[in-house]
Amino acid sequence: MHRDFIITNEQGIHARPATNLVQKANQFKSTISLTFNGVTTDLKSIMGVLSLGVTRGSLVSIHITGEDELEAMQEITKLINTINM
Repeated sequence: MHRDFIITNEQGIHARPATNLVQKANQFKSTISLTFNGVTTDLKSIMGVLSLGVTRGSLVSIHITGEDELEAMQEITKLINTINM
C-alpha cells in the first residue's frame, strides 16, 4: 500500500517531525519506507529520514507492507496531516 503526500510545513520534514514520524513508524510491525526525489529510506530510521532533506512543497511517498499496514497508514497519514498544519 502506498500514498503520496505534499509537505506543506514551512520547514519541511526537519528534526522534530522526522522524530515523530520515526517513532510512529516504529510502533508497527510492517515495513515502512519514505521516498523523496527517487531516493527511498526506511521510515524507522531517523538518520535515513533526515538525510532526504525534504523541504516545503515536496512530494513524498509512503510505502507500507505487512500485517498491520492499514492501521500504520491511517496513523502515519494523521501524523503527516498534523505536521502539515
